[in-house]
Amino acid sequence: MLLLALVFLILALFLFWQSSRQRRAAGLPSGRIVYTDTRAWGKVEKPLYDPDLRLTGKPDYLVERNGHIIPVEVKSGRAPRAPYDSHILQLAAYCYLAEKTFGKRPPYGILHYANRDFAVDYTPALRAALLDVIAEMRRDEHRTNVDRSHEDARRCLGCGFRHHCDQAI
Repeated sequence: MLLLALVFLILALFLFWQSSRQRRAAGLPSGRIVYTDTRAWGKVEKPLYDPDLRLTGKPDYLVERNGHIIPVEVKSGRAPRAPYDSHILQLAAYCYLAEKTFGKRPPYGILHYANRDFAVDYTPALRAALLDVIAEMRRDEHRTNVDRSHEDARRCLGCGFRHHCDQAI
C-alpha cells in the first residue's frame, strides 16, 4: 500500500511539473485562466466587444492574477529588441476590452515571443494613444484616398491590395 501511495505521489509531482513547464512555455503567468483563444484548449471563446468604440478582439489568454485580469498575446516569432508599436497597440486594445468587459483596469499585459516576454504597462498614456489611433482609423474609414502608413516593402508584399495600390513599394 505504501508503495502504491509513493507511485501516485511521484506521478502527481511529475504532472504538476509538466503542467508548470507547459504554462511557462505558453507565456502564461501564474493565476487562473479565464479566457482563451487557442483551439488547443477546447472551444474558442466569443470575442470581447465594446459597442461604444465598435472594437472587437480575441486575446490569446486572459489570466486572473491577484484580482486583476491580465491579457496575454502570444507571438510565434522571436522577440525584437523592443516590442513593435503594432503589437503594443494590439495588447492595449485587449487591455481596454478587458477593462470594459470586467469593469477593472488591467495594470499590464504580456507579449510572449518564442524567446522572451515583455510586460507592457497599461498606462493612461497608452490608453489615450490607443483611442487616438482608433479615432484616426474611424476618420480614414470615410476617406477615398489614404496614404500608406509604412516604409516596409515586406508589408507591401503580403498586402491583398498591392495590385490596386498606387503607393506600393
